Amino acid sequence: MLNITLYRHPLSGHSHRVELLASLLNLNINVVDVDLMKGEQRSAEFLAKNPAGQVPVLEVDGSFITDSNAILIYLATRFDATDTWLPVDPAGAAAVQHRLSEAVGPLAQGPAAARLITLFGAAYDADATIQAAHKFLNTLEARLSSHDWVAIDKPTIADVALYAYIAHAPEGNVSLADYAGIRRWLNDVEALNGFLPMQKSAVGLAA
Repeated sequence: MLNITLYRHPLSGHSHRVELLASLLNLNINVVDVDLMKGEQRSAEFLAKNPAGQVPVLEVDGSFITDSNAILIYLATRFDATDTWLPVDPAGAAAVQHRLSEAVGPLAQGPAAARLITLFGAAYDADATIQAAHKFLNTLEARLSSHDWVAIDKPTIADVALYAYIAHAPEGNVSLADYAGIRRWLNDVEALNGFLPMQKSAVGLAA
């Protein structure tokens, strides 16, 4: 039997991406919490798994895969025989990659960064991160006001990659009130068979 272990933090949207896709793929994985507040990610034991000292890390039969988006690609490529979550046609693959790039760019610099301020006291400029968040959300709203999913005409790992930090954006004082398309999309993601929520935090607008 294949042994799969995810090293994660329960409040990490990057970790949740992996947990969500694994659940959507109906994979049985072991979950090990890494206490970031205690610095466990900087321990010699953890650095042997990921020298960057970041979660998530996926261990598959003794091999380690790092970077949440890379893990999504790994899981979809290895365990989704139907090519549902990672399209293989050039246009579809490019559309998904575009959204994965946004996940490490404007999503990380906007909604994710704003949430880090309220949740962990990160030393970012709150006004700047909230402004960046709304700039990104406006571009995504333009897509979702006329399309069901963020990349192509069905859910993909792009939707998985963007979901957590947008769903939890109010925790970073980023309101979703003006984004009807995004709110509809969040509901559609949450209605997927196998959906797994991320732990909520009573901070920011979610307090």
